[in-house]
Amino acid sequence: MIFAVILAGGTGSRMGSTDMPKQFLEIKGKPILNHTVEKFLPNPKFEKIIVLSPKSWIGHTREIIRKFTGKNDRIAVIEGGSTRNETIMNAIRYIDREYGLDDDTVIVTHDSVRPFVTHRIIEENIKTALNCGACDTVIPATDTIVEGDGTAITNIPDRRKMYQGQTPQSFKAKLLRDTYESLSDEEKDILTDAAKILVMKGKEVRLVQGETFNIKITYPYDLKIARSLLDTDS
Repeated sequence: MIFAVILAGGTGSRMGSTDMPKQFLEIKGKPILNHTVEKFLPNPKFEKIIVLSPKSWIGHTREIIRKFTGKNDRIAVIEGGSTRNETIMNAIRYIDREYGLDDDTVIVTHDSVRPFVTHRIIEENIKTALNCGACDTVIPATDTIVEGDGTAITNIPDRRKMYQGQTPQSFKAKLLRDTYESLSDEEKDILTDAAKILVMKGKEVRLVQGETFNIKITYPYDLKIARSLLDTDS
């Protein structure tokens, strides 16, 4: 079975002066979260679309999904965790409890504030995760990447080998869970995303080609870009 896991557990502190998490801000009269969920709904391969929300916003999340999407048994809203990876683990626990996990259970994890993901990206994530166990959506780095110590440059890596990570990140759920549970607390503390769980243990994570417009809406400037992109699509 294949599940979409929409990560809406953040509070959006970098968005600035807003009283609500950024996934609930509206663009073109609809919350960002709904735009994102609607990219996954048409794909019949998903057994369930699991939306993970901050505990205090679960009721609001369910309400806006009903308002803009209607009653849909394929969507479940559950509580997120204290970190991004704990949020993903909550989704895996839900799947295990409700459906059971087998070696081929796949999760396609995606930021709730990346509403411009395409059908092609989603399909390639599903195919690659099924065949290879794990994948990460990326685009080639266009700027030179510089490593530094806060004061001076310490290294300039070969840009041809550098990529900018996006989402979805997709995994065989048991592989991800079992690897995560094998990490020490110190290893968990330095995780930046789910793909690193496997990379730290020497497991292969394949690359899926993303799109430059598959942006993450993090700052107020990103909202302006998102609105422009939606105006272009209309």
